[in-house]
Amino acid sequence: MLKVEQSKQRGFTLIELLVALVVMLVGMMGAAGLLVRTVQQEVEAYQRLQALDLVQNMVDRMQANRLVVDCYSNGANGINLGAGATLAGNYEEGVDGCASASTQSLNDRADEDLTAWHQLLLGSSVQNEDDDSIGAMIGARGCVTQVNAAEQLYRVTVAWQGMSDSAAPPADNLCGKDQYGDEKRRRVVAAIVRIGDLT
Repeated sequence: MLKVEQSKQRGFTLIELLVALVVMLVGMMGAAGLLVRTVQQEVEAYQRLQALDLVQNMVDRMQANRLVVDCYSNGANGINLGAGATLAGNYEEGVDGCASASTQSLNDRADEDLTAWHQLLLGSSVQNEDDDSIGAMIGARGCVTQVNAAEQLYRVTVAWQGMSDSAAPPADNLCGKDQYGDEKRRRVVAAIVRIGDLT
């Protein structure tokens, strides 16, 4: 009778170990990707919250100074503040388009409000140890436009750059349009405000 020798398999445990290692690495990469996406969404949510707060801030300022509300939108011209805008001319020297001939102090108040809102859009509410403004969204811009003069309707908008692509904002809201490279990165929150006549 012939004797057949059986050889023992070697290295099978090593292959199992390598497969387990690959599966574990794929899982860890998935978890890391999920963590990165979660942080991005958290930043997006925080920026949206800041934008909503800034919109409400301007709405409150306009309602508190309703007699010269035209000053906040520069009449029918609209006002753009924040990233890329300067406070030259119209804002420091007096806002053009203030049709209401009330007292000068109300017009000055509108100028102060616009200057303060501009600074908030630039992030002056939070500063680092070098006094750099860091408390704003990425490329924050604020716009106040007159929607209907007869009904005293105004649109207050804050636009900023998102961290990833999303749906483009409505085409009729031009605040920050073409300022962020791709319109899918432009984020916008807006409020329509009706200023009542209390006289």
